[in-house]
Amino acid sequence: MSWAAPPEEDIHLSTSLASYLDKKLLILLRDGRKLLGILRSFDQFANAVLEGACERVIVGEIYCDIPLGLYVIRGENVVLIGELDLEKEEIPQHMTRVPPEEIKRAQKAEREASDLKGTMRQRMEFLED
Repeated sequence: MSWAAPPEEDIHLSTSLASYLDKKLLILLRDGRKLLGILRSFDQFANAVLEGACERVIVGEIYCDIPLGLYVIRGENVVLIGELDLEKEEIPQHMTRVPPEEIKRAQKAEREASDLKGTMRQRMEFLED
């Protein structure tokens, strides 16, 4: 029984972003942002162009999709790429969509709470010394 390798172009095609062209994707970036949009182009460095892109911001049980338009993503910032199933609901039913102003206020409150928690932890560590 002999084994034959698949043609080289098949190997590269299956491991590249080509299978995602013209499909709606969710892309997670290194800084934690989540982008949604239709992949229109990419290069050998995984730099990508999304059409109709938006940033999905989630804070607790609320979310907002902030429109970005045509968006270029530098490949080195990409952590994860996933195709969205257009047949299924993208957001769980328990989540509530809010306007950008409200999500920005929620982000600020979350950031302040996190900063306060960090400050309190530093104070507690100081007391333990």
